[in-house]
Amino acid sequence: MPDADLAIIGGGAAGLAAAIFAAEAASSGHRIVVLDGAKTLGAKILVSGGGRCNVTNQKVQAQDFNGSRNIVRNVLAAFDEAATVRWFESMGVPLTREPTGKLFPVADSARAVLAALLRRCESLGVALHTQSRVKEISPLSNAEGFAIRHERGELTSTKVILSTGGKSLPRSGSDGFGWEIAKQLGHTVTPTYAALVPLVLAPQMFHAELAGIAQDVELSVVVGGTRVDQRAGSMLWTHFGISGPVVMDASRHWTTASETGQQPTLRCNLLPGQTFEQAERAIVAAIAKRPKAAMLTHLATWFPERVAAALLRHTEIDATLPAGQLSRDARRTLVHALTGLVLPVTQHRGWNYAEVTAGGVPLSEIDYRTLQSRKAPGLYLAGEILDCDGRIGGFNFQWAWATGYLAGKAAGTVTT
Repeated sequence: MPDADLAIIGGGAAGLAAAIFAAEAASSGHRIVVLDGAKTLGAKILVSGGGRCNVTNQKVQAQDFNGSRNIVRNVLAAFDEAATVRWFESMGVPLTREPTGKLFPVADSARAVLAALLRRCESLGVALHTQSRVKEISPLSNAEGFAIRHERGELTSTKVILSTGGKSLPRSGSDGFGWEIAKQLGHTVTPTYAALVPLVLAPQMFHAELAGIAQDVELSVVVGGTRVDQRAGSMLWTHFGISGPVVMDASRHWTTASETGQQPTLRCNLLPGQTFEQAERAIVAAIAKRPKAAMLTHLATWFPERVAAALLRHTEIDATLPAGQLSRDARRTLVHALTGLVLPVTQHRGWNYAEVTAGGVPLSEIDYRTLQSRKAPGLYLAGEILDCDGRIGGFNFQWAWATGYLAGKAAGTVTT
């Protein structure tokens, strides 16, 4: 007999969820084991949301994700955000909604989330094995199941769930090796890129002097003259470049374009929702009312003074110049900077700062009703290993819970 009925490779959010749902679906005596290479489980859960863990969002839709939308929609429908709220409440972790729609544990602690998941695994008899990095998985020659070789030895299992994550935050244990295992078992893997990652600006830009200032802006990623993404939200100036929710969401589109040689441009509208013409009319009207006021005084009514001063230097306009003396050309140069400031991105900040991975095993290679592999019977995939990534705000955790639910329930059910 195999050593286990189900082996789950990777003990992150999706893996722990899969273990719980599998154990709940299984009959008594079903042997479920989780194998993970880290010393302790849940490192990525603990650092998420600034240590608070943004468990899900009040409204999760397929359009919040990049991936095969029809498949994403069906997966999310099987275990939606309301189900997540009920599930965590059943484990003693009530959630509370913030004005942004993000749902956090009432305890305001990611540790409460991880502790609940681990407690539930323990109560269900799931065996959790750390420091057991899996090196190879191969189908058994004359029987159903798989042989699994890991750092501490070998075991056999009737079924396997791959939930090894992507390449984001590799110090947490996810380094992309799960994709190599998936390839060994017949799957393909799409190109992978860092997503939800801060962006580094060229040193000549004025970002460093504005470090710590957050602004509501509108960002556009333009490739070859075509706008491929546009979104509004909060941007944070930092010592290295830019971060904040809107930057993290836009980063995926800049990164995927850049790493395929398309030379994207990132444009920033510091007056979100306003066109060039609307902004110019507003400035003309403001100057007409106070022509003797300095340009810095005018601009500081719209932006923090440090931002206003930096913009004037960037457009080579004297901050002390009486607004009435501003030339038409200088005014239009300023308005172009306000509504279409080119942010000179040189690179993303690296995998150690990326919250999620874009790319992975194509969703077309799994059965969306069970998340069973179409390439290797008895193999299931869940979480970030799949080619699906969501925007910031709890969406990627919802993907982890939903895929963990489907894979765990299907893999835990004994078929005769």
